[in-house]
Order: sequence, then structure tokens, then C-alpha cells
Amino acid sequence: MPYQRPALSDLRSQTAADITSGLPGADGLLRFSNLAVLGTMLAGLSYLHYGYLDYIALQATPYTATDEFLEAWAALKNIFREPATAADGSATFPGVNGTPMPVGTTMARGDGYVYETTGTGSWSGGFITVPIIAVLPPIDPVNNPTGSGAIGNASAGIVLTLEASIAGIQSGGVAATVITGGADVELDASLRSRMLQAYQSVESGGTVSDYVRWALAVPGVTRAWCAPNGFGNGTVVVYAMLDSAESAFNGFPQGTNGVSQYDQGPTGAPRGTIATGDQLNIANGILPDQPVTALVYACAPVANTINFTISGIGTPSTAIQVAIQAAIWNAFLTQGSPIAGTSVTLSSIESSIGSIAGTAGFVINSPTGNIANVIGKLPVLGTVTYLP
Repeated sequence: MPYQRPALSDLRSQTAADITSGLPGADGLLRFSNLAVLGTMLAGLSYLHYGYLDYIALQATPYTATDEFLEAWAALKNIFREPATAADGSATFPGVNGTPMPVGTTMARGDGYVYETTGTGSWSGGFITVPIIAVLPPIDPVNNPTGSGAIGNASAGIVLTLEASIAGIQSGGVAATVITGGADVELDASLRSRMLQAYQSVESGGTVSDYVRWALAVPGVTRAWCAPNGFGNGTVVVYAMLDSAESAFNGFPQGTNGVSQYDQGPTGAPRGTIATGDQLNIANGILPDQPVTALVYACAPVANTINFTISGIGTPSTAIQVAIQAAIWNAFLTQGSPIAGTSVTLSSIESSIGSIAGTAGFVINSPTGNIANVIGKLPVLGTVTYLP
């Protein structure tokens, strides 16, 4: 039976009882008694000590440790907290053709979030398009202490304003592309999950769980799967998702599938098609740990769009529709996989929807059964149609 920490009221009562028993024939608990004051003070200090002991007990095991103690336990298994990554994209500004925009030029969003140029860009038709990266967001000391992260992601077309005027270039511009790739510092829950996986699965030089763990260690990667011999004997296909960093694309990696640029054969040439974008980052992250004989391809799953038809509840309110969509997405998130042989169970979706107030009597007409996971594809929610 676990030790039950005494409540502050119990400690005060115990202290008062000790004072009374130690002074037979006298009342040591009078309103202005020094002993009564000291007893209350000692009970409070004792309560704080019990709290500190509770804290020490939590940090003494990997399963319950938090913050820097969790990082220390994880480091013993070569698992480290993923840092924040900065969002990037491109911006366009009108002006006089040929006017230079220096590298490092800063521009701000309407909420004060700042980006800077990483290249000189190019002019076309009176507009200059420059590559940009997030550099100075409002600091979130809990989820985003470094000042980089998902807050820098933005939609194409968002207004950007130069912080310092440049002759020949108008100060008002827009994001030419989606600004994406920003991910927050890894939270304790995710770090603990990866750490416990490392403790429970002893590294054995290239098992399925090894590749999954190596992929999850890449900043921004939130889910990963491994398909042995996915492209033939000696190959390993690693599928990954970046649910936060690529939220604008439903978490799907942005780039092309392939191998690490550093995976070279005896002649020094790459052993396969080199990946780009997110897939290249993942392949490069896995390379230092993978067996030298394996040819590892980092791949993005393909969206397998699943449409739903629901009857029995008419057309529910917007709030209920949003809750139903969230319930379906949650099932896809926890059970969806680009590895064949498993499925997203219809019963789990039905029980999630059934727990939403206002859905009594609903019937899922389509799909009619469990949604089988297909190799290389990941189920995503399409349309939800409501019938009378």
C-alpha cells in the first residue's frame, strides 16, 4: 500500500495533541500561547518537508520524473528533448526591379512576430520574392522557451511589413508561400514516451522499433513507422508525420522521398535517390544510427481520404459537427498507419461519437466496416455528410 501523505490539518491536530499531552494540568493551546503558535508553525514546516519528499520520489524514477530530471533519465538512453524549429517560407514585396534587399532584412506580422530574409531573392514583374525564416516570436516560457516554434507557421498571403524602409521597395508585402516547418520544444509527455520506449526496447542494431525510435528523435517528427524490405531486399522504408511542424498540410512531410545524401557507396556516390525537404532531414537523422548495410528510404505517407455519411441525427449544430470530426480524427491519429495488416476500427469511432452530447441515435452509413490500413497510405478525414 503506498504511503499516504498526511494532510496539513492532520499535522496541526497531531502537534496540538503533543503539546497538550506534554503539559498535564495546563492549557498550552490558549489563543495567544507561544506553544500554540510554534506548534502551528512546525506543522506547516513538516507539511512542506513531506511535499519535498513527494517531489524527490517523483524525480527518482523515469516514469514520473519531470523537467530537467526527466531529461537526465532520458539522456542515460541517449534520448534528448527535441528543440524548437523555426518556420520558413518566402515573401514578396512590390518595388523597383533590381533594387537589392539585403540578407537579414526583418519584417513583421500583424501580431509582432518577426521574420528575416535568408537570401537576396529575385525580381519579376515589379515584385521581389525572398526566402524568409522566423526569428523573433513572442516568447512562450512553457511550451516554446527558445522563441522558435509552431507560432511562426502562417498561411500564404498573410501581410508582412518591413521593419526598416528600403528605398525602391514598398514596406508592405505578403507571404508568397505557406510559412511552415515550425515546431515547439518537445513537451514532457512526448519525451517521456520516447524515453520509456528506449528503456523497454533494448537497441538491437536495426529492429523495427529501432528505426521508429531514431525517426522520432528528429525534431518535428511526431509519428513514425517502419516497413522492412519496403523497396526490396536490404531496404528499409521509414514513414513519418510532422503533425505540428506541417500542420498546414495535415502533418504530411513536405519534400520528396529518398535516402540521405551522406549514404554513399564505395565510389562515394549516393546509393539511392536523395530525399529533399522533411524527408531529407529524417533520412539524415537516422543515418548515424542505422546499420551500414541497410538502405533507408525516408518517405511521406500518401493521404487515404475517407468520407463519412451519418444519419439519425439530422443536421447537428456546428459545435457537434466539430466534435464529431475531432472524434474521427482522433481515431485516425491513434490507429491509422501506413503499414498494412491493421485497421481503424469502426467501433472505436462509434463509441467516441456516442460520448458526444446530442448524438443519440446516430448511425454511420458509410464506411460500413473497419477501415483497413494500406501500405504507404494514411487515413485522413474527407467530408462528413449528414442524412435525415
